[in-house]
Amino acid sequence: MSHLQKSKRTKNLLKSFYRRIIETNDFNNFENISREWLNYELENNDKNPKKILEVMENHEESKLWLTSFIGFFYQLGIGCISDRKKAIEFYFLAINYDQNSSNKYFSQLKEDSFNLLRNENIIIGKYLLSLLYYKDIIIDIEGFNYNQTNNLKAQNYVGYCYQNGKGINKNEKKALEWYTKSAAGGYEIAQNNLGYCYANGIGTNKDEEKAFKWYLESAENGNAIAQYNLGHYYANGIGTDKDETKAFEWYFESAENGNAMAQNSLGYCYANGIGTEKDKGKAFEWYFESAENGNAMAQNNLGYYYANGIGIEKDDEMAFDWYLESAENGDAMAQNNLGDCYHHGKGTDKDVTRAFKWYMKSAIAGYDKGQYNLGYCYANGIGTDKDEEKAFEWYTKSAVAECAEGQCNLGHCYENGIGTNKDEEKAVEWYLKSAENGNVIAQNNLGYCYTNGKGIDKNETKAFEWYMKSAIAGYNKGQYNLGYCYANGIGTDKDEENAFEWYMKSAIAECAEGQYYLGYCYENGIGTNKDEEKAFNWYLESAENENAMAQNNLAYCYENGIGTNKDEEKAFEWYFESAVNGNAIAQNNLGCCYENGIGTNEDEEKAFDWYLESAIAGCAEGQYDLGYCYENGIGTNKDEENAFEWYFESAKNGNAIAQNNLGDCYQNGKGADKDVTKAFEWYLKSAIAGCAKGQYNLGYCYSNGIGTDKNEEKAFEWYLKSADNGDAMAQNNLGDCYHHGKGTYKDETIAFEWFLKSAIAGCINGQCNLGYCYANGIGTDEDQAKALEWYMSSAVAGCAKGQCNLGSCYQNEISGLKNKNFIIAHAISLKNLTTDF
Repeated sequence: MSHLQKSKRTKNLLKSFYRRIIETNDFNNFENISREWLNYELENNDKNPKKILEVMENHEESKLWLTSFIGFFYQLGIGCISDRKKAIEFYFLAINYDQNSSNKYFSQLKEDSFNLLRNENIIIGKYLLSLLYYKDIIIDIEGFNYNQTNNLKAQNYVGYCYQNGKGINKNEKKALEWYTKSAAGGYEIAQNNLGYCYANGIGTNKDEEKAFKWYLESAENGNAIAQYNLGHYYANGIGTDKDETKAFEWYFESAENGNAMAQNSLGYCYANGIGTEKDKGKAFEWYFESAENGNAMAQNNLGYYYANGIGIEKDDEMAFDWYLESAENGDAMAQNNLGDCYHHGKGTDKDVTRAFKWYMKSAIAGYDKGQYNLGYCYANGIGTDKDEEKAFEWYTKSAVAECAEGQCNLGHCYENGIGTNKDEEKAVEWYLKSAENGNVIAQNNLGYCYTNGKGIDKNETKAFEWYMKSAIAGYNKGQYNLGYCYANGIGTDKDEENAFEWYMKSAIAECAEGQYYLGYCYENGIGTNKDEEKAFNWYLESAENENAMAQNNLAYCYENGIGTNKDEEKAFEWYFESAVNGNAIAQNNLGCCYENGIGTNEDEEKAFDWYLESAIAGCAEGQYDLGYCYENGIGTNKDEENAFEWYFESAKNGNAIAQNNLGDCYQNGKGADKDVTKAFEWYLKSAIAGCAKGQYNLGYCYSNGIGTDKNEEKAFEWYLKSADNGDAMAQNNLGDCYHHGKGTYKDETIAFEWFLKSAIAGCINGQCNLGYCYANGIGTDEDQAKALEWYMSSAVAGCAKGQCNLGSCYQNEISGLKNKNFIIAHAISLKNLTTDF
């Protein structure tokens, strides 16, 4: 065994021995109890008492740390004949040991460890010597005249016995009396004890000024504990004016005298610049001193410094070791921090069961963050079975104790009915508390409540303010929501450049929603220059972070070659990913892929299934496509009633094409009773919403008095809107209006232009009418060859009028065509004979 290992073992035995004798209240049987305990310890470790005594006496450094033990052996006759005189000699050696003596044996130890062993030996020696002298006094306090002895130490000790009920009934007033006698005589320990009595109202009324006075007396007389207490009073303005410089000075004095609490407080002063300049390096040094001397708070602080690389190089393993030391010494904060280490695998192997165990210890000890983390474990089944009611209970404890995280999560429980009944008003209350305590998530959530009027009146201005607080504090979702407010003018003026900036901050901070909207800004040039490649890249980032909207948009980019090479297979893959993640638009788009064989094999049944998913999820486009499937028997049986129902759902949700199709259902009695008035109403909605087909049908209604009074001027207006929006049938009808002067002035040139547009767009009636214009020189020069070409196009596409006109061309052998071709054309014409000649 190494010297270091031996010293650690002995150190632990000294501590154990010290605690044992201090905790003994039965002074009549003190010697017997102590003898039994020590014999048990020696026997349990296979040690011969006589041999142990010889080794200790012959050890070259016995004066350093063994003399109190040796004295105790002689006092009790352990391994030797009892010898009171020798016991006293060794106790005095322990007390009076010169701290400047050589330290050969412990040259490998740090100076603080050396001092600790020496101090423990001195403390034990003093205690045993005083007990040896004053045992009879303690046992028979009432019958002893202390005024005659005038022994200040004895007076203080009697006060201690009265205060703690050691060897006598507890009597705090008498404790105060004896402390006062001893303190008045100048005994510094009694002066500190008297200060403590006044500080805590022990045997007297609480009096912080008197407490301060006696702490000052004791501190000036060199008592390290009083020096620490005095520093605490100056630091907090207790019993005197607050004076951080003096607080620092007294902490320093006490720390230099070996007081572990003062060493920790001194570290805190250096860490935060209290009474001195900030110095993280010195803070670390004093935390280390205090930690080595067994102070649990300092051990935790030291762990924190190692964990975060403050004043020392970052070292997760050392952080874990010190958290463990502190946690085992009962520090609740360290127990929580140790739980974090196990939870996240920092400085040790990840072990959620142990994490839960330490969070539990911390929580039971009353630490608010430990309570919050324990609640989080129960909420998510981390290291234990999921239990939302227990999660709620621990979040409540944490929240009541002013833990901002606990308050936020308690609000979340109330908002969503987790472990308790849903209560949006209480959710807002706790979000507000948490937000005011600086929790950035709660600030964002509170903004959301104000935005949507959840649990509180809707107030977009306040929503904006809370999003701003959260965003400025660096919360990525708060930054995203702030950007959204700027983009849409929610609670503030619309400002697309500011929206773009906050989306950017959020995106860089890995917020998937922020990344999606940043991509959207780049795609559409919102608050920045349009850049499809950057749009694609941000959609990709967001999609990989599981944002379903981004996955859909990324697929759209692949499908249409926006910011990347066109790749229908990848488009299909991302539509599928987004659809599985619940995005209703993607579900509809996936249906389109299956229906049209985009990036996958054509499969109308799967198309129908995904349209159904999308429709049920409320997507208007999905509802329209589902209605179209039912109307035309795509992937399912034809069912006009179901078609009508889904067109109706989609139309209510604002889909302009569905509104047009719903009008068609009412006009023609498909899946519903024929009702031309309702048909007109839905065509009107569709037309106003910008649907070219709806505009055409509305024009047709006005032209023919369907569901409304006949009105050729309005018919013309809506045909014009539809034609401008590219509807080929409307372009043909508009040409007809100009040709005949219906609802507008007659203008054959303009009529020709619209017939031409309609014909090129593939409208068979437009092609026929264009041929007619060429055949008769209407709005253009006569050109029988072109007339024949357009009649041919119209006829082949199935236009009966075009077929008839083509037959007429052959009949009259226009352009010298052969009779054979005429017969063929005439046959086609006869097959589709119409009275509209």
